[in-house]
Amino acid sequence: MDKKKIIFISIFIILVIVFVVLCTSVFGMFKNKSNCEKDYLDFASKNENTIFSINKIVLFSNCNAQNKNATASNFTIENLYQYTDIAIFLNNTNDENNMENTLKSVRLENLQYTEKPSIGTQKLAYKNINSFAKNTILEENIFENDLNFSISSNDTEDLSTPTLYNNCANPIVLSYINENIKTDYTITDTGSPITYDGSLLKKCGVLLSSLNCKISFDIIITNNLDQEFKCTVFIEPPLENGEKSLYDGALTITQNCNYDFIRYK
Repeated sequence: MDKKKIIFISIFIILVIVFVVLCTSVFGMFKNKSNCEKDYLDFASKNENTIFSINKIVLFSNCNAQNKNATASNFTIENLYQYTDIAIFLNNTNDENNMENTLKSVRLENLQYTEKPSIGTQKLAYKNINSFAKNTILEENIFENDLNFSISSNDTEDLSTPTLYNNCANPIVLSYINENIKTDYTITDTGSPITYDGSLLKKCGVLLSSLNCKISFDIIITNNLDQEFKCTVFIEPPLENGEKSLYDGALTITQNCNYDFIRYK
């Protein structure tokens, strides 16, 4: 009898343990489901209306070179580089500026080259909008991963450093540079005029396919209610546009897009 009693008690204890484990598991599943539903409803309520978006991006691609020496019969290129200026137009979806749709802070982060050119060295820099489509770049504005913007309400602000107006009046302007595509390269065919634009790539025997590049980064916006928004932007510097390519000179492309910023805080 003692032996049977011990077996019975052991089985009872095991059944109790199994029951407790099952109850805990089921409760955990319902709790996780409830938390997920709560998070989803919270996310949906925060993004019921679009506050910030990007509806237009303008891209200007060109090429230039730094020369080492030149003679009547040839000249040597020290650094052949291709660049693309990028203007990203922020839209605050409201004609009236208020605490919700004005900028308190803006930063770029998580810069990635999802596809890199097979030749050259790549970098990204902030650029003054007044220098858009011009062959100028300030070395101090080059960034590797993060870029923080100053926010101003003064419409005459100096834009030589990363600055945005709080009402989204000016675009985010960046410049992508791929330098040292050719170094110490001598051109002996000087019979035809040499133009410092995309035609240099053809003259130096550079395949456009070797310059293919894809860039992505996150734009983080904090408004004046301390709400935070995020949008991931994808950029592909243009090398061709229909029948025209960079071999023919400079390229300008306007992309109508539909990037919505997601509020997550």
